[in-house]
Amino acid sequence: MVQADVLWRPEDDYKIKPTLEEGVIYRPDILTVIDTVIDSLSGELRELNLDIHDHPELKYEERYAHDAYTSFLEKHGFEVTRHHLLETAWVATYTHGRGGHVLGVNSEMDALPGIGHACGHNLIGISGVAVACAAKAAMKQLNIDGKVILLGTPAEEGGFGKVKLWERGAYKEMDVCLMCHPAPGPLHSISLSSCLAVIRLEIEYSGHTAHAALSPWEGKNALDAAVLAYTNIALLRQQIKPTHRVHGIIEGNNWAPNIIPDNSKMYYYIRAPTTAEAEETLKRVVPCFEAAALATGTNVKVTRGSTGNELVQNKALGGELSDVVRKKYGVIDYEYGISGASTDFGNISYLMPGLHPGFSIPTILEGGNHTRAFTDSSRSQAAHDACLVVSKALAHVGMRAITDRGFLQQVKDSFEEQKSNRT
Repeated sequence: MVQADVLWRPEDDYKIKPTLEEGVIYRPDILTVIDTVIDSLSGELRELNLDIHDHPELKYEERYAHDAYTSFLEKHGFEVTRHHLLETAWVATYTHGRGGHVLGVNSEMDALPGIGHACGHNLIGISGVAVACAAKAAMKQLNIDGKVILLGTPAEEGGFGKVKLWERGAYKEMDVCLMCHPAPGPLHSISLSSCLAVIRLEIEYSGHTAHAALSPWEGKNALDAAVLAYTNIALLRQQIKPTHRVHGIIEGNNWAPNIIPDNSKMYYYIRAPTTAEAEETLKRVVPCFEAAALATGTNVKVTRGSTGNELVQNKALGGELSDVVRKKYGVIDYEYGISGASTDFGNISYLMPGLHPGFSIPTILEGGNHTRAFTDSSRSQAAHDACLVVSKALAHVGMRAITDRGFLQQVKDSFEEQKSNRT
């Protein structure tokens, strides 16, 4: 585990290579192809990266990204299906030989409201492309039977695009599925941390309007109810575990200072290290909303939305990633990555063997994910180079999964073991 007090900053010289461990890796011939191919594609991937970054699109609106990725992959010899199962989803496949195993990869596309690619999905997208192109080249050059499926997944930011694609059968052929995510972290680090489970709620208060000065006693104030609920939860936080998160916003329609508001709406997320823990905290949060309605004489409707599972890093896949990273590329940590965030890939990792490492990019102070500063960081040359490094490591892991039957069985055994150990 990396212990570091200083995160990678833009002024750090990332071209100074880390000290690597000695030792043999699986199939060096495959890794040689992977390194060569990804390095050769760096310029094209950089153009794609910046093109996506310059055209941010919100969940389920990723039409520009859809066309950019599919055109790129068609040019590089993949069989591409546009608008695959969802309007802005797509799939690119390559098959070599007969009867081989299937490597799945994800490319995310969506950006954030108002701040663009502040979660680095431009990097996640090109990483998937890099992994798929490297796997394709290795299969072709080394005559390896197998198939790679690169799935363009929309709406990670609150839209649960991967879950919808799973429900429509998009993952059914895959033996394993891989992807990655940028975040602050130590220089040259790749993270095998998990992430938080999340439960989403929509809360609606309904009351009665009145003139706010002439006859306020005639009103039932739905905004007061929301403010009271907000305060209840703020006080509850003192009594919940420090690893749990409860946060939300307040909205309303047709509000005016001289009208008692008869409506308000809140959106809340409840997060915890495991889905089971999030469920327990949910039981304490809902009464906060109900008590606010009782105190203000309003009505409340609490609607539960989607549940995002925590990320289950497959132990066998993670072990192989750790081995190749430490011997060829950098360091492994279990602290950074997206450990305090959530992803819909968590749900996929509950359903099949998956790996979703984080990788560090240079960030400024208070410039982590979901900030405008991270939007800037995610388009830097250093972030691009770091993205290609983790892509090489992921491609190596994926190729072992489809070429080493014994290893693939370990992956499947690890999945079943981790599934049985869930609380």
